Amino acid sequence: MSGFSFEWWWMLLALPLPYLAFRLLKEHRSSSLIVLPHVTQATVTADKTEKVAKLLAISAWVLLVIACARPVWYGDPIEIHPKHRDMMLVIDLSYSMSQNDMKAGNDYIDRLTAVKNVVADFIDKRSGDRLGLLYFADHAYLQTPLTFDRETVKTQLNQTVLKLIGTQTAIGDGIGLATKTFVDSDAPQRVMILLSDGSNNAGVLDPIQAAEIAKKFNTTIYTIGVGAGEMQVQDFFMSRTVNTAQDLDESTLTKVAQLTGGQYFRARDAKDLANIYDTINALQPIQKATQSWRPTTEWFMWPALMGLLLIVITVMIRRHDV
Repeated sequence: MSGFSFEWWWMLLALPLPYLAFRLLKEHRSSSLIVLPHVTQATVTADKTEKVAKLLAISAWVLLVIACARPVWYGDPIEIHPKHRDMMLVIDLSYSMSQNDMKAGNDYIDRLTAVKNVVADFIDKRSGDRLGLLYFADHAYLQTPLTFDRETVKTQLNQTVLKLIGTQTAIGDGIGLATKTFVDSDAPQRVMILLSDGSNNAGVLDPIQAAEIAKKFNTTIYTIGVGAGEMQVQDFFMSRTVNTAQDLDESTLTKVAQLTGGQYFRARDAKDLANIYDTINALQPIQKATQSWRPTTEWFMWPALMGLLLIVITVMIRRHDV
């Protein structure tokens, strides 16, 4: 919690020193007094001026002692994870992600909506990791650079719409651009979670070649294939069986994962997808070690300046009185 504190609180013990000096040291009084009745008013004015001067002097002393006690304002603690993991969420944004074949409860939702729901929950659990968000369709597009700000990543994910960068599937370009974000990273662990529902049919980089490059930069890639597969579709007079995942290239996704030390997962519905991200969350546990610091603001200069100002005013009053 934020709060105020005196770093050198023991300096406050000096506050009563002027009073103790006044009480212990006896005032020297003259043995003979001269009474001048005609200067009574001047004496009253002088007494008032003397009281003001004493009050200012006391205030100046209090302020200077407070300044010496070093008042500090502490902000709320900020946690730092010294050994963070860099994790890129690489998501297919081809038009086939609009397929309504992901069962969620008793209803079917489109693949992109299912991904948004599950990945948003996954992002909440990755405290301490730097997360990034990258899409691929006709080409790869870095939506959110690596950041500790998980809320920003979630917001960018929830605002995603189809046809943002085309309708095809450039898996290789997605891996390549995600790897590029790791080049200047000093994180000891680099993880990529790639989700796709198709095969590589766009871009300039082959997925296997891209995976080999990622491996050189010590990147582990987990791949997820999305699509219900065979399911019953009702026509006007009869139902028929269709394969909604016929374009899914499981062979390539499996090779990419194995080449980099990751794993391939298959999601046929929203529950499968949630379980997969829970599994990856367990395989790549967050770092528990943390450091914390509290931002501090030194306030000693304000009472010090006020105290010095009061001393100057006191001196001016005394000199004017003389």
